[in-house]
Amino acid sequence: MDYRTIIEPFRIHAVEPIRMTTRQERLRAIEAAGWNLFGLHADDVLIDLLTDSGTGAMSRDQWAAMQHGDESYAGSPSWFIFLEAVHGLFPYRHVIPTHQGRAAERILFTAIGGPGKVVPNNTHFDTTRANVEATGATAVDCVIPEGRVPSLRHPFKGNMDLDLLDRTIRVAGPGNVPVVFVTVTNNSGGGQPVSMANIRGVRAVCDRHGIPLFLDACRFAENAWFIREREDGFASTPIVDIVREMASCADGMTMSAKKDGLANIGGWLAMDDDGLAERCRNLLILTEGFPTYGGLAGRDLEAIAQGLREVVHEDYLRYRIRSTAYLGDAVAAAGVPAVVPTGGHAVYLDARALLPHIPPLAYPGQSLAVALYVEGGIRGCEIGTVMFGAQPDGTEEPAAMDLVRLAIPRRTYTQSHIDYTIEVVLRVAEHAADLRGYRIVEAPAQLRHFTARFEPLG
Repeated sequence: MDYRTIIEPFRIHAVEPIRMTTRQERLRAIEAAGWNLFGLHADDVLIDLLTDSGTGAMSRDQWAAMQHGDESYAGSPSWFIFLEAVHGLFPYRHVIPTHQGRAAERILFTAIGGPGKVVPNNTHFDTTRANVEATGATAVDCVIPEGRVPSLRHPFKGNMDLDLLDRTIRVAGPGNVPVVFVTVTNNSGGGQPVSMANIRGVRAVCDRHGIPLFLDACRFAENAWFIREREDGFASTPIVDIVREMASCADGMTMSAKKDGLANIGGWLAMDDDGLAERCRNLLILTEGFPTYGGLAGRDLEAIAQGLREVVHEDYLRYRIRSTAYLGDAVAAAGVPAVVPTGGHAVYLDARALLPHIPPLAYPGQSLAVALYVEGGIRGCEIGTVMFGAQPDGTEEPAAMDLVRLAIPRRTYTQSHIDYTIEVVLRVAEHAADLRGYRIVEAPAQLRHFTARFEPLG
């Protein structure tokens, strides 16, 4: 029998205090931070849903594994334990460890990108797009049309539009497309999963044009869970087998172990291509470290290895997906617009729909995110025109959607924390008409959302 109460499949072993703040304290803090939630001191945040990347709690067995960390510069035993764990899920010939996922992206796109190149993806996330564009290449999003409509229900809104992918390749010329990426789950599109059928379909398009396929596999376990729950033919398939089948469709992957590696730092780049692997390892040595540690301590390699064993446990994944849906269901039941169905790692509020009086170039997502913080100390993240509106030529356009992501760190908050978050969201939504837009007063040329400073309009 299913109960409403979600029981965490763990007991709390250590606690970290949360400093309670007043509305006036939060207002002063966000103003001092230039109205940018990234600029806040974390002690001024009550519930931190800025990201699920590296912010989760590690398990007892992960902390124990770290005591086995061997810090030998080359050939550490911890490297071989890490390699075995990766190969248990992703049996690519070459595994190149990095300090986090964006380092893997940087190395790969430095090796294969460049002016005139085009890299299709279902939807590029911020650092992925930036690393593609930093080489002079063009990042193209090819998500299905349903993935651009927050209110539309579809079991796999992260799917690639296969016809659009094929046209993109033909227009660019197959020789100018060094790789096709599929991001699982599709973070920028609301944490939405990609079906196995779609991954196979992308593989077929790539084979037709002779182009390699890579996975951005940061949330591979959550995607595998959705495949088992929603796709015909997988209801009784073990999660590990689904992950391996996903991997078998691709020629390589980038990975941030700060997500479904259940670790606080780390990542890797993996592939079967010997020549590409050699080029990437040379870049790794220049920028990260020796190929058997790649910018990580031995203790980090041990923590990731144990995390990879834990993340495919069904009790964990059931809790993870249900606890995220608990927040999403409550928001939807109250009539607050959000991306549906709820994704695996976050709830994405639809700021454009909630704040129709704020035009996209006045950043409704930023307005909503700031309001959540001022009202209740909830720190979320704008996923919209601030993040994606700036174009490579310096112009600005509205993003496809203006969302606020409430990303839930793994094994960190309890149901009461989420109940409080629901109350804050509903309180802000009640007064949505009173919110005003923002303008950017200072920003870098790339990845402006991290460090831009804003001021309220009006």
